Amino acid sequence: MTNTPAIQTHDLTKSYGSLTAVRGLNLTVAPKRITAFLGQNGAGKSTTIKMLLGMTRPTSGDGAVLGKRITDAAENRELRGKVAYVAEDKPLYGYMTVEQTIFFASSFYSDWRPDEASRLLSEYKLPPQRKVKSLSKGMRTKLALLLAFARRSELLILDEPSEGLDPVAIEHLLQTLVARAAEGVAIFFSSHQIAEVERVADHVCILEKGRLLVDASLDHLRQFYRRIELVFPFPPPEREFRITGVERIQTKGLQMSVFASSNAQDVVERAHNLNAVSVEVAPIGLRDIFLETVKEN
Repeated sequence: MTNTPAIQTHDLTKSYGSLTAVRGLNLTVAPKRITAFLGQNGAGKSTTIKMLLGMTRPTSGDGAVLGKRITDAAENRELRGKVAYVAEDKPLYGYMTVEQTIFFASSFYSDWRPDEASRLLSEYKLPPQRKVKSLSKGMRTKLALLLAFARRSELLILDEPSEGLDPVAIEHLLQTLVARAAEGVAIFFSSHQIAEVERVADHVCILEKGRLLVDASLDHLRQFYRRIELVFPFPPPEREFRITGVERIQTKGLQMSVFASSNAQDVVERAHNLNAVSVEVAPIGLRDIFLETVKEN
C-alpha cells in the first residue's frame, strides 16, 4: 500500500448550472511528497479540495484519497479520519477560547498528539484564554495549523496555509511541511505564494479554468522549461517554430521570444538554420512558468 497514490482522480468534474468549475480532472498525488496546487482565484482549486473531502459531490467522475473512494459515503468518512485539513477561510468557533478549541478538536481524533499540541501552542505564542473571535488573522491561521499538525495524519491538505502569517511564521510553516514529508506524510497544498512553493514543493500542478495544465516535478520544470530570445535579420517566421514543446511565441519586429516546456535545443537549431543573428537561452523560474501558463489560457 505504500505506493498507493495519496490522491487520484479520474475525469473529476463539478458544474454549477452553466458554470463548470472543474473539468475532467485527472490528478495523481504521490505519497510522502509535497505537491503544490497552483491557480488563479476561481481556477477551481478549492472546489477540487472540497470534492476530495466529500464536502461537495462531483457532477461526474470519481477519485480516491488514501485508497478510499470519495463518492462512497462510508469510505469518505474513513478517509477523513486520516486526513488533516486546513480550509482557506480557517473556520473556527469564535465564542471558544484557544484552549477550548484545542480540547474540542482533540476529542474527535484518535491520532491526536497532546504533546505536539502543547509544543505548538507555545511555539506559535497563542494566548490560551483568548477567544477566537478576538484573534488576529495570523493567529487564527496559526491555530488552524496547530489543529492540523497536532495530529498524526497520513495526508495534509492545506488551502492557502500561509495566509495572514508574518515572515517568521511562514518560515516555520515551510520547515514544518518539509519535516512532515520526511516523516512520510503526503502534503497537498494550494498557495498564491509562488516563492514559498518553489522552496519546498517536490511536484507542481497548475489549474486554470478547471483544467490541469501543468503536472510535473519541480526538477522537471527546472530542467526543461526555457525562454529563448532570438533576433533575425528579417521578420522571423513564427510557423517554423510551432513545434512540440513550444507553448508561446511573441514577435516584435525582428525579435522573437519563445516559451518552451521542452525541445529548446530544436528551437535553437532551427534558429541557427534560419540565420538568426542572436540566440539566448535562459531557464525559467516557477513564477514565470505560472504566469506564462495562465496567460496563454
